[in-house]
Formats: sequence, C-alpha cells, structure tokens
Amino acid sequence: MEQLILEIVLRRSMYIYLGILNLLTVCVMMAQLQQGGPDEKEKTTALKEGQLRHIKTGEPFVFNYREDLHRWNQKRYEALGEIITKYVYELLQKECHLKKVTLPVDAAESEPKSFIFMSEDALTNPDKLLVLIHGNGVVRAGQWARRLIINEDLDSGTQIPYIKRAVEEGYGVIVLNPNENYIEVEKTKAQVQLSSDSSDEPAEKRERKEKIQKETKKRRDFYEKYRNPQKEKETMQIYIRDNGSPEEHAIYVWDHFISQSAAENVFFVAHSYGGLAFVELMIQREAEVKNKVTAVALTDSVHNVWHQEAGKTVREWMRENCCNWVSSSEALDTSVESMLPDCPRVSAGTERHELTSWKSFPSIFKFFSEAVEAKNSSVKPTPTRRSNRIKYEDL
Repeated sequence: MEQLILEIVLRRSMYIYLGILNLLTVCVMMAQLQQGGPDEKEKTTALKEGQLRHIKTGEPFVFNYREDLHRWNQKRYEALGEIITKYVYELLQKECHLKKVTLPVDAAESEPKSFIFMSEDALTNPDKLLVLIHGNGVVRAGQWARRLIINEDLDSGTQIPYIKRAVEEGYGVIVLNPNENYIEVEKTKAQVQLSSDSSDEPAEKRERKEKIQKETKKRRDFYEKYRNPQKEKETMQIYIRDNGSPEEHAIYVWDHFISQSAAENVFFVAHSYGGLAFVELMIQREAEVKNKVTAVALTDSVHNVWHQEAGKTVREWMRENCCNWVSSSEALDTSVESMLPDCPRVSAGTERHELTSWKSFPSIFKFFSEAVEAKNSSVKPTPTRRSNRIKYEDL
C-alpha cells in the first residue's frame, strides 16, 4: 500500500513539473512545483520577477520537503534542476535571441553531440565579442549557479543580464557549455554481465557474495524503492568528440568559432573552473589569444598558474589584461592580496563564491570599456574604476 501511495505521489509530481514548464513561458516569473496537501492554507508573499516560488503560497523552494527521505528530496531537486536548465535554454533563444549551434561541427547523425549558443553577429561583428564560461558541476550554458536560480532569482543565477547588456552595448556573444561532455546510456544486459564477470575476485568468494545479495534482496527492495523512488539503472558514459572536458571544449570553441570571428576585441568572463579552462586555453593557444583577446574578467577563478604550468609570458600577459573578482568581505573593487604571480585580484563585494559573477557585473563592463579605451590610446588599462585601483608594479 505504501508503495502504491508513493507511486501516485511521484506521478502527480511529474504532472506538476510539466505544468510548471507551461506556466513559466506565460508568466516570466518561475514557479515551484506544487507541494502542499489539501489542508494547506493558501498564503501569499511578495514576489519579485524571476524568482522561484510555490504556485499557491508564494513560499521559496524547500529542499527537505520530506525530512526522512533525503534521496527522494535529492531526486526531486535534480528533476527541478533539469526543468530549470531547459527553461534557461528557452530564454537564451527567445529573450536573448541566441541560436543553438551543434558540436562537433562535423558531427555524424549517430554520434554524441553538445552545443553552444551564439548571437547572429557573433562571427561577423567587427568590433566586440563577449565569451561567457561558467564553472564546473551541474550548471549548463547560460547559468552561473543553479542554487541562485532556485533560491534567489534568474538575474543572479544566470548569464542573461550579461548577454542583454552586451547586446545593448554592441557586442556579439558566444555562450560556452563546458559541462556538456558526454551522454549517458543504459548498459545492455551483456555489458552489465561483462562488468560483473571481469572482477578479479576468486569464483568462490564471488558466489558467496552473490548468495548473500540474493538473500537480502527482498528485504532491500521495498526500502530502496521507498527511499529512492526512481529505480537506479546501470549506465555508461559516451564522451563527445573533442569536447570531453571543459578544457577541451574551450579550445574546440576557440579553434572553430572565436578565432575565426571578425571582432577586433574579444572579451571573456569566466567563473570558477571556467577560469581554469581559460588559462589552459591561453597556454595551448598563447599567440592567438594574445593577438585577439583584449581583456578577461575572472570571477572567483580556481585556476593555478603553477599547477597548470603557465609560462612567464602567459603570466605577464595575464597581469596586464586580466582581473579576478574574488569572494571577499571587502567592498566591491577593493584590492585583494594575491599569492600567485598572475593577475590582479579585487573584491567582488560578496563572500559567497556563487554570487561573485552577479555582484561584479557592473565593474566588469566598466573594466572592458576601459580596456578598449586603453588599447585605442596605447595605454595599459587599470583593473578597476575605484580610487584604490591596483598598481601592477605592486604585485
């Protein structure tokens, strides 16, 4: 009976998830899947455009909706994350007017594929091109942090404000998708059997283990289904050609798109692991990057010039053309001491790692404008616009 009830609840939840998708396209404001029971009193709270809220009460998302079912809560959170990803993709195309471009560019019909988003003038804009790279993890193209999208709003959690500002200021735009590295497919019975048979354990020990597993299977089945409503299946990962890691992806997009763009000035905004991917690109394509990139804004980047073995010429270029807005309790743009000999570090005006891209948003575009002015006047740009600007010779 409990199992039947759980299945009904899950089926109801999935219908609600689908309903949210339709609601999102109409309302601009994101809505959370319906959580309450029939006895729940309707409440209202002040709503801000772009926030995720309960469609009846207006309350924010609650992860531990079932306190005794952590795995159930996690699966529900992941399902919501998938809906958010698809919704952000829709916004990139409908609101930001970006086009989806398949990778690899010469992909066969049957092979795994990834994609990026580009403005119509990304390759033809003769003036400026903005390239956005998010960090590692579950985020996909157009996102900075899933947590912010769910708990805060679309502005702080997505790259949409950057894209709209860039378009207004005459930039072409390319949005990378560095975490879309593979597709996951269910293993066939033969593959599952092969993986179990390939164990180095002695046959007797393996048989004894299998016997124990069979004896306890009946007791576990109901518990596992109750705790983990989506039955786990054995899967295998098939990596996307030339895009099997964030670093590979950045280099591939550079080779096939960015390097071929007409823009005189290319700018990067790279968050967290995206900064590491940019530094790797810099190491692998140093001459090309120096020739084409005007300035790079890093937000709490996790790169390390020593571990990545960046040469002296790379470090010198970064000191003059990059700035890293880091999590700090200091005011926005305040100089922050660095132990690494790469680029200046300034405060993003927040101690929260995931918020650094949003909080430094106005300063980054100011930094880019100053970089263009400095390039045109043959004067090196300063990394911030505040009175306490960093002096390169002090680093």
